[in-house]
Amino acid sequence: MTTGRKVSFWLIGIGLFIVALVVLRSVLMPFVVGMAIAYFLDPVADKLEEKGLSRTLATAVLTIGFFAFAIILVLLLLPVLQSQFLGFAERLPGYIETLHTWLAPLTEKIQAALITADMEQLKNAVGDYGGMIVRWAGEVIKSLLSGGKAIVDVISLIFISPLVTFYMIRDYDRIVAKIDSWLPRNNAETIREQMRIIDDTMSGFLRGQATVCLILGAFYATCLSLIGLDFGLVVGIGAGIISFIPYFGAIVGFAVGMGIALAQFGDIMNIALVAAVFGIGQVLEGNFLTPKLVGEKIGLHPVWVIFALLAGGTLIGFTGVVIAIPVAAVIGVLVRFAIGRYLESPLYNPPQK
Repeated sequence: MTTGRKVSFWLIGIGLFIVALVVLRSVLMPFVVGMAIAYFLDPVADKLEEKGLSRTLATAVLTIGFFAFAIILVLLLLPVLQSQFLGFAERLPGYIETLHTWLAPLTEKIQAALITADMEQLKNAVGDYGGMIVRWAGEVIKSLLSGGKAIVDVISLIFISPLVTFYMIRDYDRIVAKIDSWLPRNNAETIREQMRIIDDTMSGFLRGQATVCLILGAFYATCLSLIGLDFGLVVGIGAGIISFIPYFGAIVGFAVGMGIALAQFGDIMNIALVAAVFGIGQVLEGNFLTPKLVGEKIGLHPVWVIFALLAGGTLIGFTGVVIAIPVAAVIGVLVRFAIGRYLESPLYNPPQK
């Protein structure tokens, strides 16, 4: 088989895989979640197996333990989070009014500095972009809630994801061995090497970043609640969770936290404490948590991660966000491999005649 036919074969295969993802996106969520959990728990299952447990028993213990812990955590946090969300929604108009009063002098100075034409252009631009954001948010919420889809998704996550997790952990080694047997023999070792790099990249980023998000969420929620910030638990947990997107969690959490602090507190000390919490969180993340837990050699640049998350969400919704990082890791490794081969080829450095 010529090189051109090989390339065509792989491109067609990748294209069919992408089409399948788009067509089946509405039913993929519980399977993607189950496989993601299995990927996280497989190393633990291997260690339990080394301790003498059978693979099936180790899988059952891990699956039951993980989902029992998740359900208990949700049951404990859900009432508190729900009440804080509802309280935040009720107080939001008052917060906006208070912030408007605070910012009125600054707004007047900006208006005085801008000529009328520029001000009109700015208002039109803000209105256009604001309308676009509202429409986009409305479409997202509508797609999540319309037609009972949200209920179906929750039910499928509760009942299907544990089954997928159980079978994926139990049969993980057999699945890997079967896929390995399908590899083209002449290129098997090269493919295995790239898959090992992909696995190191994904495990280093996903497991490490998930731990960073949990630590940051606990830190923000605890500190903001101790300061007395309204809805500090929701703000802190939310900022920690979306820290999976580089810098985005800290920026959004800081903006929301400072907005609430400005509207709630009348003294500069408490406002400064809220700002200090996010500042300390960023110092911890940048200098200790991320270098220790994620590492600096995983090959996933923050810009690439942000692009992957946005692209995945645009193409296939929330499922695309879930699989965006693994896909980005695979593409990154393959691109680096292709560039390495190119730099070693005559295309880059033709032989001297």
